[in-house]
Amino acid sequence: MEEHRLTEKEIAAFEKYLKQEERGKATIEKYLREIRSFFLWIGERAVSKEAVLEWKDFLQKEAYASVTVNGKLSALNSFFRFMEWEECRVKFLRIQRQIFRKKSKELSQKEYENLINTAHRAGKERLGLLMETICSTGIRVSELAFITVEAAREGRAEVELKGKIRVILLPGKLCRKLLKYAGEQNNTSGEIFLTKSGKGLSRRQIWREMKELCKEAGVESSKVFPHNLRHLFATSFYKICKDIIKLSDVLGHSSVETTRVYLMTAGAEHAHQLEQMRLVL
Repeated sequence: MEEHRLTEKEIAAFEKYLKQEERGKATIEKYLREIRSFFLWIGERAVSKEAVLEWKDFLQKEAYASVTVNGKLSALNSFFRFMEWEECRVKFLRIQRQIFRKKSKELSQKEYENLINTAHRAGKERLGLLMETICSTGIRVSELAFITVEAAREGRAEVELKGKIRVILLPGKLCRKLLKYAGEQNNTSGEIFLTKSGKGLSRRQIWREMKELCKEAGVESSKVFPHNLRHLFATSFYKICKDIIKLSDVLGHSSVETTRVYLMTAGAEHAHQLEQMRLVL
Protein backbone atom coordinates (compact mmCIF):
# COMPACT_ATOMS: atom_id res chain seq x y z
CA MET A 1 0.00 0.00 0.00
CA GLU A 2 1.27 3.46 -0.94
CA GLU A 3 2.38 5.61 1.99
CA HIS A 4 0.58 8.93 2.41
CA ARG A 5 2.60 11.94 3.46
CA LEU A 6 1.05 15.19 4.63
CA THR A 7 2.87 18.31 3.45
CA GLU A 8 2.13 22.00 3.02
CA LYS A 9 1.74 21.35 -0.70
CA GLU A 10 -1.28 19.10 -0.14
CA ILE A 11 -2.75 21.54 2.39
CA ALA A 12 -2.40 24.43 -0.08
CA ALA A 13 -4.12 22.37 -2.78
CA PHE A 14 -6.97 21.60 -0.38
CA GLU A 15 -7.32 25.29 0.47
CA LYS A 16 -7.61 26.12 -3.25
CA TYR A 17 -10.27 23.42 -3.63
CA LEU A 18 -12.32 24.78 -0.71
CA LYS A 19 -12.26 28.27 -2.23
CA GLN A 20 -13.38 26.89 -5.58
CA GLU A 21 -16.23 25.14 -3.79
CA GLU A 22 -17.17 28.57 -2.37
CA ARG A 23 -16.90 27.45 1.23
CA GLY A 24 -17.21 30.22 3.82
CA LYS A 25 -14.05 31.99 4.97
CA ALA A 26 -14.56 30.83 8.57
CA THR A 27 -15.05 27.22 7.42
CA ILE A 28 -11.87 27.29 5.35
CA GLU A 29 -9.87 28.75 8.23
CA LYS A 30 -11.22 26.11 10.64
CA TYR A 31 -10.49 23.19 8.28
CA LEU A 32 -6.94 24.36 7.63
CA ARG A 33 -6.34 24.98 11.34
CA GLU A 34 -7.48 21.45 12.25
CA ILE A 35 -5.46 19.83 9.47
CA ARG A 36 -2.31 21.69 10.47
CA SER A 37 -2.92 20.67 14.07
CA PHE A 38 -2.92 17.03 12.96
CA PHE A 39 0.11 17.76 10.76
CA LEU A 40 2.10 18.96 13.77
CA TRP A 41 0.94 16.04 15.90
CA ILE A 42 1.81 13.30 13.42
CA GLY A 43 5.27 14.70 12.63
CA GLU A 44 7.32 12.65 10.16
CA ARG A 45 5.07 9.58 10.30
CA ALA A 46 3.00 8.44 7.33
CA VAL A 47 -0.73 9.13 7.40
CA SER A 48 -2.81 5.99 7.97
CA LYS A 49 -6.12 5.07 9.52
CA GLU A 50 -4.26 3.68 12.51
CA ALA A 51 -2.52 7.04 13.01
CA VAL A 52 -5.79 8.92 12.75
CA LEU A 53 -7.43 6.57 15.28
CA GLU A 54 -4.47 7.19 17.59
CA TRP A 55 -5.00 10.96 17.21
CA LYS A 56 -8.71 10.54 17.89
CA ASP A 57 -7.87 8.65 21.10
CA PHE A 58 -5.30 11.32 22.03
CA LEU A 59 -7.92 14.09 21.71
CA GLN A 60 -10.31 12.20 24.00
CA LYS A 61 -7.61 11.64 26.60
CA GLU A 62 -6.84 15.36 26.46
CA ALA A 63 -10.47 15.89 27.51
CA TYR A 64 -11.63 17.67 24.35
CA ALA A 65 -15.43 17.86 24.16
CA SER A 66 -16.98 15.22 21.88
CA VAL A 67 -18.37 17.87 19.55
CA THR A 68 -14.89 19.42 19.28
CA VAL A 69 -13.31 16.07 18.45
CA ASN A 70 -15.94 15.46 15.76
CA GLY A 71 -15.28 18.90 14.30
CA LYS A 72 -11.58 18.07 13.96
CA LEU A 73 -12.37 14.67 12.42
CA SER A 74 -14.81 16.27 9.98
CA ALA A 75 -12.08 18.59 8.67
CA LEU A 76 -9.63 15.72 8.37
CA ASN A 77 -12.14 13.41 6.66
CA SER A 78 -12.92 16.12 4.12
CA PHE A 79 -9.23 16.47 3.39
CA PHE A 80 -8.85 12.70 2.97
CA ARG A 81 -11.76 12.61 0.55
CA PHE A 82 -10.18 15.41 -1.49
CA MET A 83 -6.87 13.53 -1.56
CA GLU A 84 -8.66 10.24 -2.35
CA TRP A 85 -7.22 8.71 0.80
CA GLU A 86 -10.56 7.13 1.65
CA GLU A 87 -8.95 4.35 3.66
CA CYS A 88 -7.76 6.96 6.20
CA ARG A 89 -11.23 8.24 7.07
CA VAL A 90 -12.55 7.42 10.55
CA LYS A 91 -15.96 7.45 12.19
CA PHE A 92 -17.17 10.28 14.43
CA LEU A 93 -17.78 9.87 18.14
CA ARG A 94 -21.38 8.95 18.86
CA ILE A 95 -23.08 11.75 20.77
CA GLN A 96 -26.49 11.43 22.36
CA ARG A 97 -28.70 14.32 21.36
CA GLN A 98 -28.79 16.95 24.10
CA ILE A 99 -32.14 18.31 25.19
CA PHE A 100 -30.93 21.17 27.36
CA ARG A 101 -28.11 23.70 27.17
CA LYS A 102 -25.69 24.27 29.99
CA LYS A 103 -26.94 27.07 32.22
CA SER A 104 -23.51 28.69 31.97
CA LYS A 105 -24.12 29.17 28.22
CA GLU A 106 -27.66 30.54 28.30
CA LEU A 107 -27.84 34.32 27.85
CA SER A 108 -31.07 35.77 29.22
CA GLN A 109 -32.99 38.74 27.86
CA LYS A 110 -32.17 40.68 31.02
CA GLU A 111 -28.44 39.97 30.70
CA TYR A 112 -28.54 40.97 27.03
CA GLU A 113 -30.22 44.29 27.89
CA ASN A 114 -27.63 44.86 30.60
CA LEU A 115 -24.83 44.35 28.06
CA ILE A 116 -26.37 46.80 25.60
CA ASN A 117 -27.01 49.45 28.25
CA THR A 118 -23.47 49.04 29.62
CA ALA A 119 -22.00 49.47 26.12
CA HIS A 120 -23.88 52.72 25.57
CA ARG A 121 -23.02 54.08 29.02
CA ALA A 122 -19.35 53.33 28.33
CA GLY A 123 -19.49 55.19 25.02
CA LYS A 124 -19.09 51.97 23.02
CA GLU A 125 -21.80 52.86 20.52
CA ARG A 126 -20.42 50.71 17.70
CA LEU A 127 -20.26 47.59 19.88
CA GLY A 128 -23.70 48.15 21.39
CA LEU A 129 -25.34 48.69 18.00
CA LEU A 130 -23.46 45.76 16.48
CA MET A 131 -24.79 43.46 19.19
CA GLU A 132 -28.32 44.79 18.74
CA THR A 133 -28.02 44.16 15.00
CA ILE A 134 -26.99 40.52 15.42
CA CYS A 135 -29.56 39.85 18.13
CA SER A 136 -32.52 41.55 16.40
CA THR A 137 -31.93 39.92 13.00
CA GLY A 138 -30.35 36.55 13.85
CA ILE A 139 -27.49 37.02 11.39
CA ARG A 140 -24.12 35.34 11.75
CA VAL A 141 -21.17 37.51 12.75
CA SER A 142 -19.67 36.78 9.32
CA GLU A 143 -22.76 38.38 7.74
CA LEU A 144 -22.25 41.78 9.34
CA ALA A 145 -20.51 42.97 6.17
CA PHE A 146 -23.90 42.85 4.43
CA ILE A 147 -25.36 45.37 6.89
CA THR A 148 -24.78 48.46 4.78
CA VAL A 149 -26.13 52.00 4.63
CA GLU A 150 -28.09 50.94 1.55
CA ALA A 151 -29.58 47.96 3.39
CA ALA A 152 -30.62 50.16 6.31
CA ARG A 153 -32.38 52.54 3.91
CA GLU A 154 -34.25 49.68 2.24
CA GLY A 155 -35.01 47.82 5.47
CA ARG A 156 -33.56 44.61 4.09
CA ALA A 157 -30.15 43.09 3.46
CA GLU A 158 -29.32 40.53 0.80
CA VAL A 159 -26.84 38.07 2.28
CA GLU A 160 -24.72 35.85 0.05
CA LEU A 161 -22.82 33.24 1.99
CA LYS A 162 -21.93 29.56 1.63
CA GLY A 163 -23.23 29.57 -1.94
CA LYS A 164 -26.70 30.68 -0.81
CA ILE A 165 -28.52 33.99 -1.04
CA ARG A 166 -31.19 35.01 1.43
CA VAL A 167 -32.92 38.23 2.37
CA ILE A 168 -32.69 39.53 5.95
CA LEU A 169 -35.42 41.92 7.08
CA LEU A 170 -34.21 44.72 9.35
CA PRO A 171 -36.56 46.08 12.06
CA GLY A 172 -37.57 49.70 11.48
CA LYS A 173 -36.15 50.90 14.79
CA LEU A 174 -32.85 49.18 14.01
CA CYS A 175 -32.69 50.87 10.58
CA ARG A 176 -33.14 54.29 12.15
CA LYS A 177 -30.38 53.61 14.68
CA LEU A 178 -28.06 52.27 11.97
CA LEU A 179 -28.59 55.30 9.73
CA LYS A 180 -28.11 57.69 12.65
CA TYR A 181 -24.83 55.98 13.58
CA ALA A 182 -23.67 55.94 9.94
CA GLY A 183 -24.43 59.66 9.67
CA GLU A 184 -22.39 60.39 12.78
CA GLN A 185 -19.48 58.53 11.18
CA ASN A 186 -19.92 60.45 7.88
CA ASN A 187 -20.59 57.12 6.22
CA THR A 188 -22.93 57.51 3.24
CA SER A 189 -22.56 54.07 1.63
CA GLY A 190 -21.23 50.56 2.13
CA GLU A 191 -20.57 48.65 5.34
CA ILE A 192 -21.71 50.31 8.54
CA PHE A 193 -19.50 48.56 11.08
CA LEU A 194 -15.94 49.65 10.33
CA THR A 195 -12.66 50.20 12.12
CA LYS A 196 -11.14 53.68 12.40
CA SER A 197 -9.11 52.91 9.29
CA GLY A 198 -12.28 52.09 7.34
CA LYS A 199 -11.90 48.32 7.24
CA GLY A 200 -14.50 45.73 8.22
CA LEU A 201 -14.34 44.42 11.78
CA SER A 202 -12.71 41.02 12.22
CA ARG A 203 -14.37 38.19 14.10
CA ARG A 204 -11.48 38.24 16.59
CA GLN A 205 -11.91 41.95 17.33
CA ILE A 206 -15.65 41.61 17.88
CA TRP A 207 -15.10 38.63 20.17
CA ARG A 208 -12.48 40.53 22.21
CA GLU A 209 -14.64 43.63 22.61
CA MET A 210 -17.62 41.55 23.75
CA LYS A 211 -15.51 39.71 26.32
CA GLU A 212 -14.25 43.03 27.69
CA LEU A 213 -17.81 44.33 27.87
CA CYS A 214 -19.07 41.36 29.88
CA LYS A 215 -16.65 42.27 32.69
CA GLU A 216 -18.08 45.79 32.89
CA ALA A 217 -21.67 44.49 32.73
CA GLY A 218 -21.16 41.78 35.34
CA VAL A 219 -22.31 39.02 32.98
CA GLU A 220 -20.52 35.65 32.91
CA SER A 221 -18.04 35.60 30.03
CA SER A 222 -19.11 32.05 29.08
CA LYS A 223 -22.42 33.55 27.91
CA VAL A 224 -21.01 36.44 25.92
CA PHE A 225 -19.98 35.70 22.34
CA PRO A 226 -21.49 36.66 18.95
CA HIS A 227 -23.16 33.32 18.18
CA ASN A 228 -25.03 33.38 21.50
CA LEU A 229 -26.86 36.51 20.33
CA ARG A 230 -28.08 34.43 17.38
CA HIS A 231 -29.30 31.81 19.84
CA LEU A 232 -31.21 34.47 21.81
CA PHE A 233 -32.83 35.68 18.59
CA ALA A 234 -33.88 32.10 17.74
CA THR A 235 -35.53 31.41 21.09
CA SER A 236 -37.24 34.82 21.14
CA PHE A 237 -38.51 34.42 17.56
CA TYR A 238 -39.83 30.91 18.24
CA LYS A 239 -41.72 32.00 21.37
CA ILE A 240 -43.71 34.38 19.16
CA CYS A 241 -44.25 32.38 15.95
CA LYS A 242 -44.03 28.75 17.20
CA ASP A 243 -42.97 27.77 13.68
CA ILE A 244 -39.61 25.96 13.48
CA ILE A 245 -39.75 25.77 9.65
CA LYS A 246 -40.06 29.55 9.38
CA LEU A 247 -37.31 30.03 11.96
CA SER A 248 -35.07 27.66 10.00
CA ASP A 249 -35.58 29.78 6.87
CA VAL A 250 -34.86 33.01 8.74
CA LEU A 251 -31.64 31.61 10.22
CA GLY A 252 -30.55 30.29 6.82
CA HIS A 253 -30.34 26.64 7.90
CA SER A 254 -30.44 23.80 5.39
CA SER A 255 -31.82 21.42 8.00
CA VAL A 256 -34.45 21.81 10.70
CA GLU A 257 -32.29 19.55 12.87
CA THR A 258 -29.72 22.35 13.00
CA THR A 259 -32.44 24.78 14.07
CA ARG A 260 -33.47 22.45 16.91
CA VAL A 261 -30.07 23.02 18.52
CA TYR A 262 -30.80 26.75 18.69
CA LEU A 263 -33.99 26.14 20.64
CA MET A 264 -32.34 24.28 23.50
CA THR A 265 -32.68 26.02 26.86
CA ALA A 266 -31.21 25.33 30.28
CA GLY A 267 -34.45 23.56 31.23
CA ALA A 268 -35.97 26.04 33.69
CA GLU A 269 -39.30 26.11 31.81
CA HIS A 270 -39.31 22.32 31.55
CA ALA A 271 -38.65 22.00 35.29
CA HIS A 272 -41.57 24.36 35.98
CA GLN A 273 -43.86 22.18 33.84
CA LEU A 274 -42.79 19.09 35.78
CA GLU A 275 -43.68 20.82 39.05
CA GLN A 276 -47.13 21.69 37.69
CA MET A 277 -47.83 18.01 36.96
CA ARG A 278 -47.93 17.38 40.74
CA LEU A 279 -47.02 13.71 40.39
CA VAL A 280 -44.75 13.67 43.44
CA LEU A 281 -47.12 13.21 46.39
